[in-house]
Amino acid sequence: MRPLRADVVVVGSGMGGGTVAHALARRGVDVLILERGERLPREPENWSPRSVFIDRRYKPAERWLDGGGRAFAPGVHYVVGGNTKVYGASLPRFRERDFDAVEHQDGTSPAWPFGYADLEPYYGQAERMYRVHGTSGEDPTEPWRSTPFPYPALEHEPYVADLAARLRAQGVHPSANAMGVDRRQGGACIRCATCDGFPCKLDAKSDAETCGVDPAVASGHARLLTGMRVRQVVADAGGRRVDHLVVQGPDGPVTVTGGRFVLAAGAVNSAALLLASADDQHPAGLANASGQVGRNFMMHNNAHIVAVDLDRHNDVVFQKTLSVNDWYHDGGDGFPLGAMQLIGKVQGVMMQSAAPRGVPLPVLDQDARRSVEWLVMAEDLPSPDNRVTVDAAGRITTARVARGVRTHRRLLRRAKRLLRSVGYDAILTQHFDISMNSHQCGTVVAGHDPASSVLDPWCRAHDVENLWVVDGGFFPSSAAMNPALTIAAQALRVVAESDLAA
Repeated sequence: MRPLRADVVVVGSGMGGGTVAHALARRGVDVLILERGERLPREPENWSPRSVFIDRRYKPAERWLDGGGRAFAPGVHYVVGGNTKVYGASLPRFRERDFDAVEHQDGTSPAWPFGYADLEPYYGQAERMYRVHGTSGEDPTEPWRSTPFPYPALEHEPYVADLAARLRAQGVHPSANAMGVDRRQGGACIRCATCDGFPCKLDAKSDAETCGVDPAVASGHARLLTGMRVRQVVADAGGRRVDHLVVQGPDGPVTVTGGRFVLAAGAVNSAALLLASADDQHPAGLANASGQVGRNFMMHNNAHIVAVDLDRHNDVVFQKTLSVNDWYHDGGDGFPLGAMQLIGKVQGVMMQSAAPRGVPLPVLDQDARRSVEWLVMAEDLPSPDNRVTVDAAGRITTARVARGVRTHRRLLRRAKRLLRSVGYDAILTQHFDISMNSHQCGTVVAGHDPASSVLDPWCRAHDVENLWVVDGGFFPSSAAMNPALTIAAQALRVVAESDLAA
């Protein structure tokens, strides 16, 4: 291929890259989106639990290493739209306190270089862009809003409505999830059982392809090239600007030049790319004068719990409409705990990946018909020793010792007591390990001080004046909420307030 050029080159098409591209294209900026994968095909397997969860049809064959040198298959998706193609479309705002320094039982969650008020207008814009359905007044921890939700909350199905009533009787405040699906009048969403964790064949999920990339390309100001894996970011002779990208395309190497560059490949891959771009002027990696690139890797302390009521049949189809956040800020001793959030209804075949070997599928099906499933999420605290590295062969290592484990254990105990109090007989737990890579963040943190951060408050690299990184890598802390809407809101803020669009 001949060399390519654009005013702004965006690497990655997930929540950060797709939102940046859309916002730039709306301003008439010439944008080139480089995606290493292809468009995810629409096919019957999109909605097959076995194909998606057991056969891993849409996950790459790539292997990463953990901190002990053991290989694992990472939970990432290299497709147009990135991980949002299979995410659960839960799009909450972070809480006001999440942007401040917060003391936890296991350490301090650091302050961000900007506050909730700075991001709040862009949260509203992101909610409109990603068709978020929600309501205010139920959640005791919800932050203030200058604009209402674009669309009303999804209605609870009878089983979930009854569960919410039983939870309220125990003194907690269950609230509707903020969900990004197209349930507008005449919208495409049919409230199917194959949403959370599955690709959507109907373009009804508010993913980055549907809501970001496609409108950007349709505007005529953005181009999308797939099968384009960026291998190196090359600085100019002065070392302060990106000169070009070295890209492996479908037909061989390609040089891509531009005025400004945005990395949005995900917290792990963006950091790995910067580290792999080391040269004589940047021996520790590009944009890494601070030594912080790849450090402070976080991915939440998460577990799925399956609560079984032997006397109650769960006939719900679209389950993911309810959360309990009563202990998000205070578990009773002044320390935060985290959040409980319903996930999509689990089917028996989906349980096979976590169930003890040899449990017959009919037994799992019986359990699934009588169970309800939750995500129990607590904050992972940053540590410089939890880091992403890349070796000379390009192999990625994500070394992590979870921080905040005691908090997560307390939250799990609290969640299980609550569910037993409303009638559940047995509760099974699946802890997330490093292979899940859920909600990865924190590898190129934003801050005011170039000595202790990689990016400025608008996600521009301190060391490289025409380079931005807009994905979960900029997070100084992980909070205990799904990160996607915060990535999108910051992407909109970056385009509006920095000179990325100049």
